[in-house]
Amino acid sequence: METRERRPQLLWLLLLCGTCARVCCCNETRMLERLPRCGKTFAERMREVAVWKWCDLSQFIVFYESFTNCTEEETVVVGCYWPNPLAQGFITGVHRQFFSNCSVDRPHWEDPPDEVLIPLIAVPVLLTVAMAGLVVWRSKRTDQMP
Repeated sequence: METRERRPQLLWLLLLCGTCARVCCCNETRMLERLPRCGKTFAERMREVAVWKWCDLSQFIVFYESFTNCTEEETVVVGCYWPNPLAQGFITGVHRQFFSNCSVDRPHWEDPPDEVLIPLIAVPVLLTVAMAGLVVWRSKRTDQMP
C-alpha cells in the first residue's frame, strides 16, 4: 500500500530530476566545439551542388536534413536542448554562408478589379438561387399531377 502511494511522488521526482539534469548539464562550450563538424560535412556535401542551384531546395534537401539531424544530435549529446539560441546562431551562420543570395520573393497577390470580381461572385450566387427556385417549382408542379 505504501509503495502505491509513493508512485506518483517518484514519478514527479524522476520527471523533475530528468529536467534538472538536462538543464544543469548543458555544456555550451562543448556544443560550440562540436557543431562545426556538422557545418564542415554540410559544406563538403554542398560542393557537389552547383552554386547556381543552392537556392533550389530540391537539389540539397538530403544534405540539409543530415545537417539538421547532426546539429540536433551534437546538441543533445552535450546535454543541451535543441534548438537553443547558440545552435540557432550557428545554423543561421551556415544559412548566411550558403543562402545569402537566395531571395524570398513571394508573389504579391492582389484582388482583381471590381469589373472582374463582381461577376465572379454574382454569377454563382444567382445560379444557386435559380437552381433552388427551379427545384422548388418542379417539386410543386409534380405535386399537382395525380
